[in-house]
Formats: sequence, structure tokens, C-alpha cells
Amino acid sequence: MAIAIALLVIALGSVLFHVFTPWWTTPIASNWQSMDDTLQITLVVTGVFFVAINLFVVYTLWRFRHREGQTRRAAYEPENKRLERWLIVLTTVGIIGLLAPGLVVYAAYVRPPDDALTLEVVGTQWQWRFRLAGVDGKLGRSDARFVSGTNPLGIDPRDADAQGNVIVLGNEVHLPLNRPVKVVMRSLDVLHDFYVPPFRARMNIVPGQLSSFWFTPTEAGRYESMCAQLCGVGHANMRGYVVVEDEADFVAWVKTQPTFAQSQKPAAPAGGTDTLAARGQALAQSKGCVACHSVDGSASVGPTWKGLYGKTEQLDDGGTVQVDDEFLRGFIRDPKARSIKGFPAVMPVVPMSDEELSALVAHIKALGAAK
Repeated sequence: MAIAIALLVIALGSVLFHVFTPWWTTPIASNWQSMDDTLQITLVVTGVFFVAINLFVVYTLWRFRHREGQTRRAAYEPENKRLERWLIVLTTVGIIGLLAPGLVVYAAYVRPPDDALTLEVVGTQWQWRFRLAGVDGKLGRSDARFVSGTNPLGIDPRDADAQGNVIVLGNEVHLPLNRPVKVVMRSLDVLHDFYVPPFRARMNIVPGQLSSFWFTPTEAGRYESMCAQLCGVGHANMRGYVVVEDEADFVAWVKTQPTFAQSQKPAAPAGGTDTLAARGQALAQSKGCVACHSVDGSASVGPTWKGLYGKTEQLDDGGTVQVDDEFLRGFIRDPKARSIKGFPAVMPVVPMSDEELSALVAHIKALGAAK
């Protein structure tokens, strides 16, 4: 009877927890209320079966419990056609109830309206980059073989449709309010998943494949995006922001972002150390360095850059090295060549030109030397 009581408590407790739990989904900010409805249907169907099965087991344990002096034995009944028919019907209805709503919603989820704004999301360890179609509404071709220090998204420089594409190398992108957005996603390294909880919209991003869905943001605000697939040691830091604003503000923001053609023009020579360091600070954001290196001394996946320059670091092989220009350049070019003690050797090779490398080193130096 102890088992029967325990199962009864579990079934009742599960229902009460669902009713009174403080952990609910974030307020929805898109057109996908049907996602929440589908989730609710799944909870109801699985909940009914869970409670029914547990109550049946409780009844069985109580009804056919052992009684002192009882000599009855269970009847051997290898087949029961009537019971089998009932089980087939009930389980079929339950499975249809689980799958059918999701299939209907998914069919609409991957069919964007013709007038949808196209947003490309590119995932790399461990940051998001974005690209918006230009005035012609077309995204240019892209391929991993085009990825370089000056072309981190791997956009085909020979494609005319790509020249007017708007490039967003930071972790924040803006979108217009109440306008459908088609999200096209790709990964340059491993499996990622672009997810903004209030939008109820997400999908895996498989390397070598394109994924897509659409949604319409319905509430203005600044929403945090995250990666919903474990993509390495810096996974928890792979975050960004989606800002939803009215159409006029969105258009004004787009005008402040460079097109692909503009991003390929040679940068003007730096006017001094401060300017070079400022460029390095921007590069640290665009290249994703800030996902693993803090600038305020706080612990992260990699060493903090605050006070790093001039510091003597211990290596995993037992040796030591002073963090100077030569070490920083060599380490950034080939992170696997030497491993710093106490930090995992997980830093990827980041494509970077000589000018960009000089700017990044200047930024690290500007954060202060070790004392």
C-alpha cells in the first residue's frame, strides 16, 4: 500500500504544481500565440495520460492487494482483444492530439508572407552576427570559403545582390514593430539555435544548412537573444539583443549600419594610439572576443584583459611567458600553440588582418598593464 500512496501523492502533486507553479513562460511579444496553445495541448494530453495511468496503478494495487489467508491466483489471459482495441484507439487519439496541432503550426511557421523583411542570423562560437536585405529585398550569396578577417560573414564579393546588404557585426539587431520578419539562419562552425523567448520563435542552425522561420514582433522593447544548443565552453555567453521599434526608428538605425560594399573598403589609417585602441574595442565586439574575455577583471572562460598586458602567465607545459605584443599576436594567430594554465584550450582561430590584429593588441594594452 505504501507504493500506492506514493503514486497517488505524485499524481496529485504534479497537478497541483502545474496549477500553482510560479514558473511560467515570458509574456509573448509576437504573433505566435499558437506556440503557447500547442504547448498547453501537449501538457493537457500528457497530463491526462500520466494521471490516468497512475490512478489505474493505484487502483490495481489496492483492489488486488495481498490479503492474509487468500489463496486466489491471477487468471492467465495472454490475449484480450477488447482491451487491445481500446488501448489502440486511446493511444491513437492521444498521439494525434499531440502531433496534429504542432504540424499545423509548423507548416505556417516556415511559410513567411511575401512582404516579410529578410533577416539573416549567423552563429559562430560564441556570438551572433546579422545581415539585412538591401532596398531590393534580396540577400546576396554566401559561402564559407569567402570568410576572412574583412568578410566574417563569408558573403560572395562578386554577387551584385550582396553589395547593398546591411551588415551588423555586433550582437544587437533592430527590427520594425508589427512587420513580418523572415529569419534565415546559418552557422560557420558548430550547431547553434537562435532563440528569443518572448517571440516563441527558434530553430536549430546546422552547419552547412540553411534554417528559416518567420514571426511578427508585436511589442516594442529590447529582448535578449540566446543560443539554445550547447555549442562549446562559451555557450552561456552567446547572447545578444533584438530591439523592436517603430518603422521610422528602424529605418534611421539601418542608415547608421554599413552595407557590405562599404565594409569592404580599406579602412583609413589610424591617426594615433587612442584611435587604434578604439578600433580594437569595436573589433573585440564584432569578432566575439568579449564572449570569453572580460575587461573589468571578472572571471570568464579566458583571461580577463584588464591588467593582462605585461603580466607573466604560467603555461600548461610548466613554462612561463610575458604577455607582450609578440605573445599576443602569436597567440591570437594560433591559440592552440600554447595553453595558459587554468584556462581551457578552446579559443578558435579568428580570421584577422594585420591591421585588425594591431588594433586589437592596442585595445588590450589600453586596458592597463599588470602591476
